[in-house]
Amino acid sequence: MLKSLRGKLVFIMLMLIVMLMSVIVVFLTRGVRDFYLDEFHRRMTSAFTDAEMISALRAAADEPDAAEQLEEIIFAYAGQLGIDSWTRKFYILDGTTGERLAGAEIGRGEVFEMTPNILTALTGENAYTGGSGSAYMDAAAPIEGEYGRFIIYIRDSRETSQNLSASLFRMILESLAFGLVASAAISLLLAQTLLSPIRGMTKAAEAMGEGDFTRKIPVDSDDEIGTLSTTFNTMASQLETTLDELKNAEKLRRDFVANVSHELRTPLTSIRSYAETMHDTPDLPDETRLEFLGVILNESDRMTKIVSDLLSLSRLDSGGGLKIEQFSLERSVREVYTAIAIAAERRGQSVELDLQFGMPDIMGDRARIEQVLMNIMTNAVKYTPEGGAVRVSCGASGRFAWVKISDTGVGIPPEDLPRVFDRFYRVDKARSRESGGTGLGLSIAKEITELHGGEITLKSVYGSGSTFTITLPVDGPPEIATANEAASSDNQQDSEAGDAMPAEEEHEPLN
Repeated sequence: MLKSLRGKLVFIMLMLIVMLMSVIVVFLTRGVRDFYLDEFHRRMTSAFTDAEMISALRAAADEPDAAEQLEEIIFAYAGQLGIDSWTRKFYILDGTTGERLAGAEIGRGEVFEMTPNILTALTGENAYTGGSGSAYMDAAAPIEGEYGRFIIYIRDSRETSQNLSASLFRMILESLAFGLVASAAISLLLAQTLLSPIRGMTKAAEAMGEGDFTRKIPVDSDDEIGTLSTTFNTMASQLETTLDELKNAEKLRRDFVANVSHELRTPLTSIRSYAETMHDTPDLPDETRLEFLGVILNESDRMTKIVSDLLSLSRLDSGGGLKIEQFSLERSVREVYTAIAIAAERRGQSVELDLQFGMPDIMGDRARIEQVLMNIMTNAVKYTPEGGAVRVSCGASGRFAWVKISDTGVGIPPEDLPRVFDRFYRVDKARSRESGGTGLGLSIAKEITELHGGEITLKSVYGSGSTFTITLPVDGPPEIATANEAASSDNQQDSEAGDAMPAEEEHEPLN
């Protein structure tokens, strides 16, 4: 039973009750015993220092029948001395030998012993001492008269205090029995209350061990158990989310490996095919041979481009290695626009540039930002038919700058919009390969933009065109902006300290 938490809790409660009752028994019995001892000594001291009683006893000791006279006087003061015929008795002893002369009868089989107090009284002194561990309480007072020396001896058997202690002990035992039963019942109820959510956690943990993170523990209280249940449920949800993310990441990894293999296998297959043909056909015409070599070179360039893009993504995933500097976004937009305008005009497309006046400089990696602009603008020209239009606009609002690139091209089907930024994803795979695309351009653009703390969004209507919007923070990536704010704050404090300097120190003439 003690192996279970319920058994341990019940056992602890029972032990606490037993220990508590034991302490109560010890203190009560000791208290009763000390009370009766103190009360006896107080009463004896009060009586044998009472001048009236002592005077009467001395007068009785001067009578010929002194022992009988002393007995009568003690009877007269029996109430003050607490004397009865059962537990507290008195004796008149010979003050020289200690022999009993009068008073209570000595019971059959009872041995009248010479106690330390009697021995002290024989020397002529009152004696009321006695320890709490003695089996009796006694007091002895010497009385000297004309007809001899006497000792008034009072002895209490402690039967009253013992009976009271026994009664208390029985009451405590009865209370203990009731307390044990009640505590056992309360402990079982408390254990049930405490263990119910723990059992739920155990079952939920077992389910989690089997891969089921959906089981939740009901939260029925606001105490520590409720907090633990809530925390457990939160942990289960986070683990479920993490597991889903891991599954998605694993799926993306497999898809990525498959895509890379496919993208590299296609040009490798072409290269091998053309190379084998050239190898197996020695008399191949020079014109055909040159054509084949051109295909091989083009496919090699395509492989180089794929590997280069993959390396770029790898560097971006590992932290980017951005070279942050302050530069003119307006100037970068103009330069990229000029580079693609020639290609657009050759395709019979109209191009337009709209720049907001007073564009601020921004913090960022100029080369990377221009790479993003080049990818988006090149795609706009590439997927816009002849006679179409491409429009580039740029502006700033608050602490953000934006570049919007719109075209009247083929657009993107609604079902493809959520995946256009995925790696190796192409809307029109055949056309993309013909144009030399790797399916990584938009992924790289998104990675670079997000590393700068920005955002790239897409709106597209299939058959009507697309609009990409690139938003960048003017102050650069968040960590750069935070550092700049701290530096600005320090500079402002230094400036304020400088402003507080006396004027004559600021304008001290040079010698």
